[in-house]
Amino acid sequence: MRTLTIVFHHAGGGHRSAADALKATLSTQPQPWEVTLLDIQELLDPLDLIRRATGLRIQDTYNLILRKGWTLFTPQLLVILQTTIRLYHAPIVKLLRAYWAQHPADLVLSVIPHFDREIADSLRTVDRGGLGKKTPFVTLITDLADYPPHFWIERESEFIIAGTERARQQALEMGHRPDHIFQTSGMILKPKFYEKTSVDRVAERRRLGLEPDCPTGIVLFGGHGSKVMLDITRRLNESGGVQLILICGHNEKLAAELKKLQTKKPILVVGFAQNVEYYMALADFFIGKPGPGSISEALQFHLPVIVECNSSTLPQERYNAEWVTEKGYGMVVPSFKKIASAVQRLLDPITFAEVRRKVGEYSNRALFEVPVILERCAPRASASGQAQKEAQIVS
Repeated sequence: MRTLTIVFHHAGGGHRSAADALKATLSTQPQPWEVTLLDIQELLDPLDLIRRATGLRIQDTYNLILRKGWTLFTPQLLVILQTTIRLYHAPIVKLLRAYWAQHPADLVLSVIPHFDREIADSLRTVDRGGLGKKTPFVTLITDLADYPPHFWIERESEFIIAGTERARQQALEMGHRPDHIFQTSGMILKPKFYEKTSVDRVAERRRLGLEPDCPTGIVLFGGHGSKVMLDITRRLNESGGVQLILICGHNEKLAAELKKLQTKKPILVVGFAQNVEYYMALADFFIGKPGPGSISEALQFHLPVIVECNSSTLPQERYNAEWVTEKGYGMVVPSFKKIASAVQRLLDPITFAEVRRKVGEYSNRALFEVPVILERCAPRASASGQAQKEAQIVS
């Protein structure tokens, strides 16, 4: 059986989710892959890239920033991170080469940013099977666009999988060959989001204590929620007219505070939910941060979105807000202090009908498109490596 290694880490939830979703899908293909997941953070722990200064791993530091909302200085922190990775380039490549020597693969796929140059360099001299065939390397961008320089797309990258036209154009501008760039119809989502979720909205809303015919927003800010959900709920309560499903994730304190609120319309407070798709099926629109995963999940259920974009927005997610506006998929506010007026504008009958029409046209089949792309990358790269070897023999 052919072997594939997917390189991921736990900084944010999207990278691991994409890796898990692909592993599950690739194992069921007519010609299945044997998939190994490589947590690059664990591999690089001996280098202590950030832990020496902070006591925390890179991914733990990033997740702490997200939980606390300390995102204002993220661009500066990214520069520090990228500089550190460049300084440790040689040791990182050495560790990766040692790993490939012990765990050879027929194909390597990265679903993470920042380390793709190091991964590419580590594979450059790997002789797969002793046949002079270089292991093909594919970068799957799990953001709607790159945030150059040295984020997703590197000159050393071999194959690029992009989920938007913007990302594809960025790869072309970097100088990559058009036949080495593949565009999917969106971001990789969990398998459940591709299944038909059929619920009796009226019955289920009643069962959960919601009004069956009231406009319903789902509010979601990742696995740990956000305190801004309290402000959103209060402001929408003052304006009246909508009810909310609030997904708080692991943030039990936030959930308790939300449950204490007295509101004109019902609210449903949910903790960590394994079945977010069920709650999305009950909603009419989405409110949250402009993360590629959250936006894509909402659109998969044809929910118009309302997201915030300002100086505190993660830099790699700012284009997402532009994309929402360009596509007409919802509203972008400079601050959730404007949430009441944004919801009012969105729910205007004419506006809402037009936005619903546009999001209704959204179709994402990326999870099933990527396996086909990987089939194309592996033999082409192998053939290229064999051709180079034969050319060297002739010369």
